[in-house]
Amino acid sequence: MNKRSIYSLTLEDWEDFVQANEQPKFRGLQIFDWLYAKQVSSLDEMKNVPKALKELISNVFDFTTFEIVEHQDAVDGTNKFLFRLADGNTIETVLMRQSYGMSICVTTQIGCRLGCSFCASTIGGLVRNLEAGEIVAQIVHVARAMSIRIGHVVVMGIGEPFENYEALTAFIYIINHDKGLNIGARHITVSTSGIVPKIYDFARDHKQISLAVSLHAANDNLRSKIMKINRAYPLSEVLKAVKHYTKETNRRITFEYILMKDVNDLDEHAYQLASLVKGIHCHVNLIPMNPVPEFGIQRSSKNQVTRFRDILEDQRVSVTVRREMGTNIDAACGQLRASEAKTTKVD
Repeated sequence: MNKRSIYSLTLEDWEDFVQANEQPKFRGLQIFDWLYAKQVSSLDEMKNVPKALKELISNVFDFTTFEIVEHQDAVDGTNKFLFRLADGNTIETVLMRQSYGMSICVTTQIGCRLGCSFCASTIGGLVRNLEAGEIVAQIVHVARAMSIRIGHVVVMGIGEPFENYEALTAFIYIINHDKGLNIGARHITVSTSGIVPKIYDFARDHKQISLAVSLHAANDNLRSKIMKINRAYPLSEVLKAVKHYTKETNRRITFEYILMKDVNDLDEHAYQLASLVKGIHCHVNLIPMNPVPEFGIQRSSKNQVTRFRDILEDQRVSVTVRREMGTNIDAACGQLRASEAKTTKVD
């Protein structure tokens, strides 16, 4: 793309930009206010910004208008959006109605290179990282389309956020800033598959942001089979980084564990998991798998999900089973994008 997304700049970036172009510093705050407090959809709506400055901005930045390719509305109120970007690629964003308010799951990459054996996001590999503004714009577009205010954000969509760390950091700054989208730091959660060096960076840079680690297996042999990232960063290194995070931030870590029938849902796996996380300030989030037809892996039975949870509880592990949402739509992460790619493929 030739132009940067207009949503990619922090307040300080805007102040630097206007001053570099011989405009007073306060113009940066005016632009930031128009983008996030007022959430305008064009430069023409920025009434107190000089015409010459708006022309300059137009030459440098793109307003990041997404095309809604598909909008699925689940019976439980979950909404899934397939957006087409300016370069023709597509991404997914999911809006969830929770008891505590509106929560959105955003995407950080187009595709993913990590190749987890159960995840639709990996189909087709990694195309590119998203700009910070393309991540921010997902929230802006969904809020505008649904006429709502979004108060909670989970960075758990397509891609590995820690492989796009610089854009992730700018995104967090913009949505958390009280002059930006003003989403509380403790209402933002970032999920990683376990990029160990970035867990240390995250503990340093984002002490108030919640962190979740996708575990999905409690021994290296199994985890390496279903998550290639474990070959680079085995469980011992992941847990060492996690313990550093909890000590540095004094925050509880969440371990995500997708339950797959006869793969990682046996009783022995539950006991291994309990032993693995013992002594860590953590919570385990068990996730019934949304099946992906391409992979042929089945979800665990309800009885086995309950048994797995009960074993963890008996071992005094804090655990919940994630409430299933979007059951009548393409619920698995990356599944809607993959389905759309199939229907538009030209032989």
